[in-house]
Amino acid sequence: MTLHFAAVNADGVVADLDMGPAAYRILLKLRAYSEPGGRLVQNQDEIAKLVKISRATVITGMRDLELAHLVKRVKNGTYQLNAMIAPYRSPEDCVAAIAVMPPEHRLDHPDFVGAYQRAAAAYKDQLAEQRKKRAKAKTRKAGNIRVLPAVG
Repeated sequence: MTLHFAAVNADGVVADLDMGPAAYRILLKLRAYSEPGGRLVQNQDEIAKLVKISRATVITGMRDLELAHLVKRVKNGTYQLNAMIAPYRSPEDCVAAIAVMPPEHRLDHPDFVGAYQRAAAAYKDQLAEQRKKRAKAKTRKAGNIRVLPAVG
């Protein structure tokens, strides 16, 4: 079997994802600072300093990148870029890395953008559900408070 590498306009596909601006800024820095093969060893504080944004913004941006399968957290402080956007030492290394990727994580997969949009919507729904539960718990707790008569 012969592998043929089809060039993909990674920037165009990534732009179609409609992530927050911080995610794009983070992705550009990660691409610039990653090792060949896409491995990056930097914690969120270090990424925040590189990009000159707050750690909270890094967390939000990294979540978007992870939902889009552009970045994967390997462990705390270690990330792996999607094989189709990572730098490589040779075209052969690039082709080999792309060959073992799950098809749905490939930027040229027909549903790549749709999968991200569904994952982002599911995440927003999950956050909304958590907010409702917290509000309900607060209301319940506030209803249990009894006012004691003043002693005088």
